[in-house]
Amino acid sequence: MATSAGWPHTRPRIACFATQGSGHRDEERIRTLLREFEPTALPFDRDRKLREVARLVLSVGRQRPDLVAMEGTGIAGGLAVLLTRSLLGIPFVVSTGDAVAPFLRRRHPLLAPVAVLYERLLYRRAAGVIAWTPYLAGRALTLGARRAMYAPNWAPGRASVEEAQEVRHELGLAPADVVFGIAGSLDWNERVGYCYGSELVRAIRRVERDDVKVVIVGDGSGRQHLERLAGPRLGTTVLLTGRVPRERVPAFLSAFDVGSLPQSVDQVGALRYTTKLSEYLAATLPIVTGQIPLAYEFGSRWLWRLPGDAPWDEPYIAALAKLMAHLRRDEVERRRAVVPAVSTFDRDLQVENVTAFIEDLVLPALDRRARGR
Repeated sequence: MATSAGWPHTRPRIACFATQGSGHRDEERIRTLLREFEPTALPFDRDRKLREVARLVLSVGRQRPDLVAMEGTGIAGGLAVLLTRSLLGIPFVVSTGDAVAPFLRRRHPLLAPVAVLYERLLYRRAAGVIAWTPYLAGRALTLGARRAMYAPNWAPGRASVEEAQEVRHELGLAPADVVFGIAGSLDWNERVGYCYGSELVRAIRRVERDDVKVVIVGDGSGRQHLERLAGPRLGTTVLLTGRVPRERVPAFLSAFDVGSLPQSVDQVGALRYTTKLSEYLAATLPIVTGQIPLAYEFGSRWLWRLPGDAPWDEPYIAALAKLMAHLRRDEVERRRAVVPAVSTFDRDLQVENVTAFIEDLVLPALDRRARGR
């Protein structure tokens, strides 16, 4: 089989788009993974989904790429690639970071039957699936995908010790403070009363220590709820930074002592890695998480596993509060020293693997087409 160093005829023509919309980090991810093919990025406006279905189909029909790659599993994007496959015969690959049906069922319970059918159809009609985790790759194969692999994303960069110290100084953190932190979109889930960081705020309200701090980086609908939950701790042991420039996020993560990786122990949370994992590893940051598969995958000495079905459950919050009440800096440093260096999250390795995967999907058809001329 030929490789990207010497394709047998011409470079395979790949088009890609992200269901989260043009300019989103998901679009950057798929373009990076496909960079050896110099893919054409198709515009997608997630606020006008129905219109975008027709526009995508027409655009693919005009360009006639050898393959369409979709990052995300939004129904509008999925409908577009299913239509281009059926009407135009153009194969597609889907890259996914979620178990589609459980994710949609959690947000819209009435759509559960439709979500199950959609996920199965999407995987069965796809030429291949690029999952964010090995668990999601296995799920895709179980649901009928012909081929699957996984590419779990990568951290945007590393921060220096000086940059991390500068952040701690900006936040007014003392050298002896033990800092639990998280960075992400603070989207409030009304049904369960949760957003990123609320597990940290609820836990620290139970802890009588001035040298344990919670830092939450990000903004969104959950911020006002976090302020309410923090009560008198807001601005003292609970610090909300708001949104920070993306290039500074690694410095904030490196300023933490423990990174929170809150995921539910169900088919939504248990099958994920999330981008936070690669970022925490890049920052050599010990993490606290639930009893999910990844917590047993890369060794145990660098993290803490907490009981409970979800980070908003009482057993999880109680265990987190207990950890905060007793954790000492020497234990943090001991765990930081054994944070693993995991090649799985190397960007260039993922690009290499995805390139090989796409070649194996596309080149046989191109060879047959060339021989038939």
